[in-house]
Amino acid sequence: MHNKVERFFIPHNTVMLDNELDYSRVGEYIRAAEAFSRSTYQGEYIIDYYRRNFLYVSPNPLFLCGHTPEEVRDMGYGFYMRHVPEDEHRLLLTINSAGFEFFSRIPVEERKEWSISYDFHIAGYGPWILVNHKLTPLELTSDGRIWLAFCLVSASSHSEAGHVEVRHAGSHERLRLNLATQRWQKDPMPVLTACERSVLVLSIQGHTIPEIADRICLSPDSVKKYRQRIFEKLGVRNISEAIVAATNSKLI
Repeated sequence: MHNKVERFFIPHNTVMLDNELDYSRVGEYIRAAEAFSRSTYQGEYIIDYYRRNFLYVSPNPLFLCGHTPEEVRDMGYGFYMRHVPEDEHRLLLTINSAGFEFFSRIPVEERKEWSISYDFHIAGYGPWILVNHKLTPLELTSDGRIWLAFCLVSASSHSEAGHVEVRHAGSHERLRLNLATQRWQKDPMPVLTACERSVLVLSIQGHTIPEIADRICLSPDSVKKYRQRIFEKLGVRNISEAIVAATNSKLI
């Protein structure tokens, strides 16, 4: 195995209790992921941290860099070494190490309630694209190590790699990783008002600013002001990025 690939599998999450791993159940997760992939534009992976490979890769061509799902599955983490720019390899290793270190400090009974999200570039036969990975545990061993994890891949709403954060299910708070200091910092989730959510939902449906104004009984200038507030809250530049950011953050 490539030395950099090996570094993704660190002592904090070395699966030792292999006698607990029931691979007869894996098919259930794969069938669920297949059903999910048929109803979403996003890509999905199931990662096996014991066998150190991918158990499932969805057939979303945008995130496969010209490969078939079977080819990406066979490459495993070697896919990242091949299709992520070299200057971001260290970023991925840093995120991996910091994420597992954070995870190891969470009570075992809460670990399935957390997820980590981060952005990086991939490329196949075309230009670099910035993607977002959201990773959450599927199965743990009795000592709290991640055996299986589910990863959701989508287009990023940001303009650069990084943006590493962890979230607890049902909470409006998140922790962001300061890559310079390697420290996690509390960062409240943005909250959209009812009018701001309406503007976003109607934008997703393809309505123009005058049409949105007519539907929610506001002037076009007021709708523009709401859009600007949304951009500021989500840290984006346009309505397309706002829709992606709000969807990824489950704000609508």
